[in-house]
Amino acid sequence: MVLQILTACAIAFAHGSNDVANAIGPLAAISGAISGAELGGKASVSPWMLAIGGIGIIFGLATWGYRVMETVGKRITELTPSRGFAAQLAAATTIVVASRMGIPISTTHTLVGAVLGVGLARGISALDLRVVGKIIASWVATLPIAAGLSMFFYFFFKGLLAG
Repeated sequence: MVLQILTACAIAFAHGSNDVANAIGPLAAISGAISGAELGGKASVSPWMLAIGGIGIIFGLATWGYRVMETVGKRITELTPSRGFAAQLAAATTIVVASRMGIPISTTHTLVGAVLGVGLARGISALDLRVVGKIIASWVATLPIAAGLSMFFYFFFKGLLAG
């Protein structure tokens, strides 16, 4: 139990090192552009931006995070304390290394991969393949949906502000 608390803290640290940076990166770029910084250059990140990112993560976790936690923690495969520890340690290590290298990755995808790994260690029959299929389908759909919405919002606000 103590080890899982430590790895939960490691996951939280990793989450902050990666997801807050992913979330506020565009905000830092916009802030830099407004203040006259060179476009495409290194954007400075202010403490208020970090606070906004942290508050956003806390709010998201408090409102809808339980649904993702239930899927990852209970529906993919049966997790025991030792399996949970192994999955959390693997995910935290992967996320921190990627963050250190400046590579933005999905903490959720990483943790799902780690949970799949401990499930596969017991054999494919230990996985709920229906849940795994839904997760993979959501991963495939996410990129084009986000790209489409981004284009829509860009043109919508460009038209709204121009006219």
